[in-house]
Amino acid sequence: MPIYTDQLNRKVEVTEFPTRIISLVPSQTELLFDLGIGQNVVGITKYCIHPKKNVQKIVKVGGTKDFDIDKIIALNPDLIIANKEENYKEGIEQLEKQFPVWISDINDLKSSFEMISEVGKLVGKQKEAKNLVHKLNPDFKELAKTDSLPERYKVLYFIWKDPFMVAGKDTFIQDILERTNLENSTTENRYPILDEEKIKELNPQIILLSSEPYPFKEKHIQEFAQMLPNAYIRVVDGELFSWYGSRLNYTVDYLKELQKDIKLHFSKF
Repeated sequence: MPIYTDQLNRKVEVTEFPTRIISLVPSQTELLFDLGIGQNVVGITKYCIHPKKNVQKIVKVGGTKDFDIDKIIALNPDLIIANKEENYKEGIEQLEKQFPVWISDINDLKSSFEMISEVGKLVGKQKEAKNLVHKLNPDFKELAKTDSLPERYKVLYFIWKDPFMVAGKDTFIQDILERTNLENSTTENRYPILDEEKIKELNPQIILLSSEPYPFKEKHIQEFAQMLPNAYIRVVDGELFSWYGSRLNYTVDYLKELQKDIKLHFSKF
């Protein structure tokens, strides 16, 4: 059987053209369908919601952090696709004793493109994966070069409430913010917890409230406005900031619209 190297530099022996695939990562589930191999996906997590019509009838094996190992064993997969950050280590270590588990490790757009290419090889869809990367690459280069923002506004991107948690350095979200010509107000790595005093001290010009994993809504805007009355605050589509598979097809247009809204807001002052 062919041997592949995953993004943790692990050697994974996978049957050629796997026909019983389990995906434990929502963005990678959608990618499999968009590569044209969705008919071979036999198990997914309850958070794998795209493409909506296709995933409804597929067996759900639990969450990304608490998947049901017995249910996965019963499905007898010939390939499991996982992610270092989104899945829990102990469960993955148990699964890899019985099944080939390919693990992605994403912290920027470059590593997401590498993942797309490698998954394409794994499932026999190299051409489709290559075409997707070739389409996305110039789109993001154009976004990074855009002059639609008059300056690099400072931003905090919130992913959780109680306690407040933001996306920091060395994250995929950080890379997307930079490509949108926004500067992260925090210099801490990964996902630091901030109290109200620290948020006020950082004094970002923009606060973005992600729709996931915490489901921020319009009602939360007022709470942040009381902390930072001069900031531009809005709820954003978390999928388009953090899903690193084929959902990136929709990200650039969304970010261009966000830039327009930011520019319009600050032009009033």
